[in-house]
Amino acid sequence: MGFDTVTVSKYSDFSRVRPGSASGVKVSVTLIHAGEKETYLEQIDKLVKSHVLHGSESLCKMLQYLAHHALNHPGVSVKEYQIATEVFGRPTDFDPHLDATVRVQAGRLRAKLAEYYGGVGHDDPVVVELPKGSYAVSFHPRSLESVARATPGSYAALDELAKQPSARNLIFVIIVLGVLLAGSIAVNVGLAWARRSRQAVASLPADAAPPVFHLFWQPFLNGPEEPWVVFSNAGFIGRPETGMRYFNPAKDSPDHILDHYTGVGEVLAVSDLDHLFGQMRHRIRIKRGSLFTLDDAKNNDLIFVGSPAENLALTEIPNTQEFVFQRVPSGPRKGDLAIFNMHPKAGERSAFLPSPPTPPLAEDYSIIALIHGLNPARSTLILAGTSTIGTQAAVEYVCQPNSLQELLRQLDVSNSSELKPFEAVLRVQVRHDVPVESKLVAVRKDLP
Repeated sequence: MGFDTVTVSKYSDFSRVRPGSASGVKVSVTLIHAGEKETYLEQIDKLVKSHVLHGSESLCKMLQYLAHHALNHPGVSVKEYQIATEVFGRPTDFDPHLDATVRVQAGRLRAKLAEYYGGVGHDDPVVVELPKGSYAVSFHPRSLESVARATPGSYAALDELAKQPSARNLIFVIIVLGVLLAGSIAVNVGLAWARRSRQAVASLPADAAPPVFHLFWQPFLNGPEEPWVVFSNAGFIGRPETGMRYFNPAKDSPDHILDHYTGVGEVLAVSDLDHLFGQMRHRIRIKRGSLFTLDDAKNNDLIFVGSPAENLALTEIPNTQEFVFQRVPSGPRKGDLAIFNMHPKAGERSAFLPSPPTPPLAEDYSIIALIHGLNPARSTLILAGTSTIGTQAAVEYVCQPNSLQELLRQLDVSNSSELKPFEAVLRVQVRHDVPVESKLVAVRKDLP
């Protein structure tokens, strides 16, 4: 009986993220039956032939290359240079600092995998993932029959899974039925599945997170309860198969609202925050915007993911004052969502508009703002773009040590006691619907 050596993550339980859930335990095994390797390759072939990847030759080549590398060279990392030259035919003088092709394509591939497993592949026996920050493809055999029976869009099915006994594993699942771009009609791309697993919080070393993380996130680590992460959750009217539009209270009945929609950027953002707080040996609680209450605002530290255009809960509490989300009132961009600069300084724009809504999106703007909560003793952090991609970029910015260090430098903060309310605007460069570069373009610090 032959065996191949390959690292494969196996999960003994699948559960929906619940308030207070923290992390999961991933068990790695290095010996698997040769037949399993064949099963994994069959899954790769199925993905390549699916309608989700149809016509994306470069993504198919990348997926096949990374899968074969993971199976044939377990434990050996693949470099960005290798992918660029061996998959995309870049010259031998390829410089990843000047050419973001591999990172952009990896982001697109992650999105395609999420779309596939959220739709036609929701009951496939093997889940293929490309974890963020890595080029190592992983394979996750499903271990619960009930997962295969879960119906897309069925909260009841997910709740049923959540009640099953847990081995302290975390599979991060959020329903995404559409990619919502603010200011445009959302197009349903099916159920998007975001899964993120990490080592149990208790097993992480005390220095798992860089010091800069503790410095910036200190206000959210000292509260009496874990902070709430509230992600945007717009209301829609209609059905994906017949057409949808935003809920209009002037003419639509609240009884017809579909409120289980969010953007792909929000999904990835919440996953990043879950991973970040795990590194800091802390927990977060997740809530969709439509379920947010004023009691939540009074009693908890809050992290809002998404702009007021999608995260309507933001309209009910203190919000930003210097940089404000508003619709353009007139002109050729009338009705488009933008960030208005209420007190422009020399050389600053009075409004930050993303690139025109006609795809593809090339540039977006985001807000990163720390403000006092409805209860002054609590803190609120707003991470929001004019589109779901901008929101993703804002969260990525405060989840990466280098960019977070730059933000603190511009705020003149060297210890947590110096961190005061602030508001900042981020310019986001976008390629193939993936944020590839973000830069601070305006900052207001030491706000009251």
